[in-house]
Amino acid sequence: MSPDFTDVVIGEGPDEVFIFNIRINPLRRCEFLSIIEHGIKNRRQIAQFGVNSATINDIVRNDEFRDTINNADLVHIDGMSVVWALRSFGCPVPERVATPDLADDILAMADRERMSVFLFGAHEKILSLCRKNIEKKFPNIIISGSRNGYYSPEEEKGIFDLINKANPDILLLGMSSPKKELFFESYRHRLEARYILGVGGYFDIMSGLIRRAPRWMQDTGLEWLFRLMQEPRRLWKRYLIGIFQFFWLVTKEKFRRAFNRKKE
Repeated sequence: MSPDFTDVVIGEGPDEVFIFNIRINPLRRCEFLSIIEHGIKNRRQIAQFGVNSATINDIVRNDEFRDTINNADLVHIDGMSVVWALRSFGCPVPERVATPDLADDILAMADRERMSVFLFGAHEKILSLCRKNIEKKFPNIIISGSRNGYYSPEEEKGIFDLINKANPDILLLGMSSPKKELFFESYRHRLEARYILGVGGYFDIMSGLIRRAPRWMQDTGLEWLFRLMQEPRRLWKRYLIGIFQFFWLVTKEKFRRAFNRKKE
């Protein structure tokens, strides 16, 4: 039986917890990389997505999105607010694993092992710049193909065929949530890539058109503010409203737990 909506449940091992009925792996980056590299070399497909406060706000209202996240092989914590929430509930979380940092590590591994990568997502201009910068920074990577992230439902099957024809070791999905997760879920049993990672806006960063926040802002949970200042029209609702929505979810859970303790 799955946990209640608001329960935080420790899974079968220390590497899995549930919060709001969402399965999360609170591991270190180095631990994820070890699992991923071992899986690729042993030809075992691994799909991984990250969650932050904004995605959790969406997941709790979307059963299909939640099922897709829970069906992924690995789910990392992409936001400091989720780290703080889990720690406040007594869950051991060693660190935040920011998706751009993880994606950098994956590309470095691919460069070292001479693996192939397919890039799917973003506008064509951003994708082209991203591809050039990856080739410059990681010269041993084989970019087996790329495709922008704007398409009609009728084009999905053709994109899937394009990816499988390219036969990449690694597939990076650079689209917003839940679009990238639902694309994966639709084709998960037919995609032949060994490792699939949802990277969101990483292609924008790798293209050089969007900058990441300074390290001190990342470490103090203020990266969202830096992103908001760069893209206020697109992100104001996600952050200014979403932060309060997530805070309310966590607050309700704290009250529920305190009430249950008084009853005991």
